[in-house]
Amino acid sequence: MPTLLSIGHGYSAQALAPLLLARGWRVIGTTRSVDKAERLRAQGVEPVIWEGGDLPLEGVSHVLSSVAPGPEGDPVLAAAGAQLAQAAPQLDWVGYLSTIGVYGDHAGGWVDEATPLTPATKRGQARVEAEAAWGALGAAHRLPLHIFRLAGIYGPGRGPFEKLRQGSARRIIKPGQVFSRIHVADIAQVLLASIDRPDPGGVYNVCDDDPAPPQDVISYAAELLGLPQPPAVDFDTADLSPMARSFYAESKRVRNDKIKRDLGVALRYRDYRAGLRALLEQEG
Repeated sequence: MPTLLSIGHGYSAQALAPLLLARGWRVIGTTRSVDKAERLRAQGVEPVIWEGGDLPLEGVSHVLSSVAPGPEGDPVLAAAGAQLAQAAPQLDWVGYLSTIGVYGDHAGGWVDEATPLTPATKRGQARVEAEAAWGALGAAHRLPLHIFRLAGIYGPGRGPFEKLRQGSARRIIKPGQVFSRIHVADIAQVLLASIDRPDPGGVYNVCDDDPAPPQDVISYAAELLGLPQPPAVDFDTADLSPMARSFYAESKRVRNDKIKRDLGVALRYRDYRAGLRALLEQEG
């Protein structure tokens, strides 16, 4: 039985799991929370409480890591890098979820997988270092590694509708600012396509076809809900958390040609308009 070990079984991995379970796969998901473990079990995923140390790799054929790097590097590699290296011969596919933050700021210009990595934030630099560490492990031990650079993720439970309904949404205006996005269902289908067409060493941008200013997304969501447009706030004077403000330090348009060409992916939601309409229909 094909078996996926999903390390740090988060939002994106939870969208992939039902697709694999429907094929008769076994899915093991690690978490640090007992409450979340019970929710995973209810979804058909075998939960494992994991806070470091050995991973449950017996019988595992596929591995996906969704764990973000910390101040001291990638915690999965620190805890279980040697174990993963030893298990490499039994693994058919390994995926690592990274971010498009590795490219840094390009003043709204286009980037693809061949663009040099010039991160503009500490988080982006940590991701570059984590990618390199996973890549080194893959090269040294023939680990069938695939890296996925995810754009801003939205989907069920993660969208602008709740803030709009609460009246707390704002349209932050920074001239020239654009972000790339991806619906979580499309992340899942990209991962599944890669599992079906493994290409060790492959790196993929995972984003939709329409990089757009963030205020346009909020405006369209308000239109869908039939609500007034939220107030426009200048970025320079906006009351933003350091984390939120750091996202605006980078503006780029990300190409997704490779997932279409190499993996045969046809996006379900080619832009935020299609994705938001679908979310609202699902709510209804």
